[in-house]
Amino acid sequence: MELVVLLDDDGNAVGVADKATVHGASTPRHLAFSCYGVNDTGQLLVTRRATDKPVFPGVLTNTCCGHPGPGEKIADAVQRRLFQELGVQPTEMRLVLPRFSYRASAGGVEENELCPVYVCRIAGAPRPDPSEVDSVDWWDWSRFRDAAADPDSGMSPWARLQVPLLDALHDPLLPA
Repeated sequence: MELVVLLDDDGNAVGVADKATVHGASTPRHLAFSCYGVNDTGQLLVTRRATDKPVFPGVLTNTCCGHPGPGEKIADAVQRRLFQELGVQPTEMRLVLPRFSYRASAGGVEENELCPVYVCRIAGAPRPDPSEVDSVDWWDWSRFRDAAADPDSGMSPWARLQVPLLDALHDPLLPA
């Protein structure tokens, strides 16, 4: 059983719950993260979520998303999930959007997350876990930005919201 950390409106931990039971038509606010990983040439590792995932299956999205466990540092959870989902190790990882939060619904399932956003450089070739990721590809940031702005691209709602915020940061790991 994977546990997620439940939060109050101010982002304080108020309990834990089984991840499998949390995501539904009315999901309680909980802690998550997103990560955008680039290679040495500045291309973003873009993933398509596995089609049998219960939450936002088959959507095109950023490199990795997940939930820290109770007592787990978020940065440690990012590293853990990058390795579990994609078989890669992050370097130069940093937190860039510490208070990003969103709600989104699809297929009768709602997300309601405080979702800090990280960027990192990725060492090694990805080896995706097919239970998590259907496909991976390396994209220029401008291509990802354009897809996030296109309502027909199949992009995840969290990436659509995060991209303009990331653009405004002018982070050197996410070249224009």
